[in-house]
Amino acid sequence: MLHRLKNDFRLSIITLLGISAILGISPFAIMRFVEGNPLAGWVDLGILSGIVASLVYAWVTGDTRRSGMFLAFIICAGAVVVGAVMGEAGLFWLFPCLVTTFFLVSSWVAAVLNLGSVLALMSIETAYSSPVQMWTFAATATVVSACAYVFAYRNQDQRERLEHLATIDPLTGVKNRRSMDEELDLAAANAERTGLPYALVMLDLDHFKQINDVYGHGVGDNVLTDLVSLIEHNTRRSDQLFRYGGEEFVLLLPGVDGDGLQSVMNNLQQVLRKRLKYPGGPVTSSFGVALLRHGESVESWLTRADEALYKAKEAGRDRIIFADESGQVVAAPA
Repeated sequence: MLHRLKNDFRLSIITLLGISAILGISPFAIMRFVEGNPLAGWVDLGILSGIVASLVYAWVTGDTRRSGMFLAFIICAGAVVVGAVMGEAGLFWLFPCLVTTFFLVSSWVAAVLNLGSVLALMSIETAYSSPVQMWTFAATATVVSACAYVFAYRNQDQRERLEHLATIDPLTGVKNRRSMDEELDLAAANAERTGLPYALVMLDLDHFKQINDVYGHGVGDNVLTDLVSLIEHNTRRSDQLFRYGGEEFVLLLPGVDGDGLQSVMNNLQQVLRKRLKYPGGPVTSSFGVALLRHGESVESWLTRADEALYKAKEAGRDRIIFADESGQVVAAPA
């Protein structure tokens, strides 16, 4: 439970805001019945039911987008109904809702919900003692929404930057190992659901340490960025490249197996042989390839590809080793 809250920002926001709303509204719902105002009490209970339903849906399905939208709609609609039932005393419930919506849905959706809520409450003339009070309420609600919009926009921008820094390799611009773990989990789940074949390629530059030692890390960095550029220009948009560490990369290939996979690998090997160079000459690569087996874990899949790569390097480098279905390894023709 704590792991999900730590790693799913939207779920944590929905949970915290939902619990806060439940704790804040429940005492008032009880008070309404005690004071002999059952209509307002049932309205509060209806709002609480909607909040609980959205929380349960988010936790069971993991669909935080729909649950966030539902929760934002419930609290705004509830605030309008409370204002209609309670009159002037109920208007104040809209203000926390005006801020909360920006944490649950996109900024423009939150702005539309807030505007609709304010206009709906302005249409209830009995909720105000005078036109001046109504326009004062509208002005303050607009200011609160505008401030919340600015804060939400800045928060979203900063979060996207942090996510980019956490998932992208700064040198090559490809996804890093953290992103790879997430994408491989998704690929394995999709393979089980649809039967689509997935191939995993572990790629290592041959004698890369010598390039750094002789020509410096600047040249080595240029080789890595050139490698990424060549791979991205010679693979499909659906293929994904990750930097595994150092000069080692992982390439995820969906929808290829058999002769098609071997053809793809042979072509990629030839491209790198001909076009990947440094001041001392061409740079070669070793490849370990493994097809995802039915029911296989991501850890096992990675291990088989890594073992194939190790055998490719042991066999003299500059070659492709396929881990076949029986767990044996076969070398692709150079």
